[in-house]
Amino acid sequence: MRIIQIIDSLDIGGSEKMAVNYANALSNRIEFSGLVVTRKEGELKKQLIEKVHYLFLNRKSTIDIMAVLKLRNFCKKNKINYLQAHSSSFFTAILIKLTLPKLKIIWHDHNGLSEFLSTRKSFALKLASFLFDRVIVVNDQLKIWAERELYCKKIIYLSNFTTLSKDEVPLTKLQGFDRKKILCLANLRIQKNHFLLLDVAEKILESHPEWTFHLVGKDFNDDYSSQIKELIILKKMSENVFIYGSKNDTTAIISQADIAILTSQSEGLPVVILEYGLSKKAVVSSEVGEIPSIINDGINGFLVPKYDKDKFFVSLLKLIQNETLREDMGNNLHKTILKNHSEEIIIRNYLNWI
Repeated sequence: MRIIQIIDSLDIGGSEKMAVNYANALSNRIEFSGLVVTRKEGELKKQLIEKVHYLFLNRKSTIDIMAVLKLRNFCKKNKINYLQAHSSSFFTAILIKLTLPKLKIIWHDHNGLSEFLSTRKSFALKLASFLFDRVIVVNDQLKIWAERELYCKKIIYLSNFTTLSKDEVPLTKLQGFDRKKILCLANLRIQKNHFLLLDVAEKILESHPEWTFHLVGKDFNDDYSSQIKELIILKKMSENVFIYGSKNDTTAIISQADIAILTSQSEGLPVVILEYGLSKKAVVSSEVGEIPSIINDGINGFLVPKYDKDKFFVSLLKLIQNETLREDMGNNLHKTILKNHSEEIIIRNYLNWI
């Protein structure tokens, strides 16, 4: 079997991370595993292992003939069977299939706005699905949507998976006191609802001013980002809430945290929850997407209804005040991830399905 992953960029993000994870995992299990980046390289390129065959198209426009020909030649030369297109990269895969009809397209839907699927623009995607051989979704809501909206009917829900980097060079030092650090690993986007995080942080710091909050993720330097930064200053939390931007040494960053949180208003199945679990971190997360299939409230973490800042505050406070509870929940989440969301289990199911 000869499979390539296609992704538009290698900036740090959920779908990008999964494209790299699949390419790496398959490189040890099939004849040929490749990764093709259409538009922009990024930090995640450093996480590719040597066995993965890599191609950067440097696409300049929506329909870039030279990029299409470059990918077509790559597929022919390496006798590719499947193009696994992640998120919006399905369009590039369609262009290749029109020139090489025997190629089969697997579309991998990572849509993190699973709570708002009724607003999804789907006309072009629906037409493209005539040419899909199979579809992978990352939560049950996306599966229901795909079964209803797409023409391709070979649809499977496969959980995301991840691994901790063994060769990562630690570069980022989180500020603040040791054993009093709270991490939110999420790009600065509206979907991630950092406003709730700041509301909770403000309440926490009234009674526990020695604790610090660490926001790690891509800063798009847009209105949302500006509002977050202005609020930190307005609430006089500049010495307790820190923004780091996009970082590649996430394993090292997570290891420095005592509690990990996610305040999103919508998610698919966020890779970061898996990374928190593999690192044995106690987690408080909003109850969205497929997160409830991982976190059992009160057992291996705390789940909070989205937008409920009061319950989020109470849950986080319990972990701050009880180190034993933090350790127990972190260990329990670690066991859950190993049992249900390991690379071995997911890739075995994936290959059997294909």
